[in-house]
Amino acid sequence: MSRRYGTTSTFVAPPVAPPPPPPAPVEIEVAELIPETAERLGGYTDHRRSWMDRLKTGLSKTSSNLSLLFVGAKIDEYLYEELEAALLMSDAGMDATQFLLDALRLKVKQDKLLDAAAVKVALKGLMIDMLRPLEKPLELGRHEPLVMMISGVNGAGKTTTIGKLAKHMQAHHQSVLLAAGDTFRAAAREQLMVWGQRNGIIVVSQASGDPAAVAFDAVQSGKARSVDVVMVDTAGRLPTQLHLMEELKKIKRVIGKGMDGAPHETLLVIDGNTGQNALTQVKAFDDALGLTGLVITKLDGTAKGGVLAAIARARPVPVYFIGVGEKIEDLQPFNATEFVEALLG
Repeated sequence: MSRRYGTTSTFVAPPVAPPPPPPAPVEIEVAELIPETAERLGGYTDHRRSWMDRLKTGLSKTSSNLSLLFVGAKIDEYLYEELEAALLMSDAGMDATQFLLDALRLKVKQDKLLDAAAVKVALKGLMIDMLRPLEKPLELGRHEPLVMMISGVNGAGKTTTIGKLAKHMQAHHQSVLLAAGDTFRAAAREQLMVWGQRNGIIVVSQASGDPAAVAFDAVQSGKARSVDVVMVDTAGRLPTQLHLMEELKKIKRVIGKGMDGAPHETLLVIDGNTGQNALTQVKAFDDALGLTGLVITKLDGTAKGGVLAAIARARPVPVYFIGVGEKIEDLQPFNATEFVEALLG
């Protein structure tokens, strides 16, 4: 029966069955396929192999410093010293490095490991255990709409990442609305508009004005249109720009006025090339906003992939996605085992 709004006539509705329960949340898991990618690559196996190849290539600068240490190596103090240097060079940080080395020494002693290959396997296991708390699927369908606020410093690849995430949502049969909340950089708004036009996505924007107002309008529009996901872009800013960090807090508060409990996801996009500075960003944005997840981009071509270990030890905010290239399929859900396999071979 169709609903009637804005009329003064009265009518008695016939008995109706209770509404069906809401659909179960959809989780973006590593094992799920992006349909167009799967079709192009010829199925799941080729899709995962292609992703692992890209991940290994992307992390090659970090992995070369680590995996080569075990080639023909003796289990002695020199190996531990070289491993410590390699972990620190990868920006794993002192805390994570010391934790791994202490745990590895204990493992070697307890299991009486005698060759470098066995020590490498032991290190893999320790690193997977360390990174696994960061592994968490992004649940869709929990709210209608699911409101996601995206932040980050200048140049982290935030707007491009939003476009890629939107494609992931569409691949999981989610309708998407984008809010061009970066009102300081005209190119960001235009970039989102192009993404929207290419992929049939609604974009809420203003030529200039208050980014909080843009976010509020987007949430209201998403509710009115029964959109599944609303993604709010924000202008890039440094954690030291306190007035701009306060503006982020305002945007979050205003989003909450547009919909109770929103934003349901508060994500930070991080440039993987920044190394230990990424941890500083996580701490600052988490303190300001209460982050629910991270997206780490540009891990290809950097020797600083160990920063995930630093994050896991100091501020274990879930890593929803990692990126190792410019293509849409180069952004994939984070999986600790795959990451460590690509890192250590």
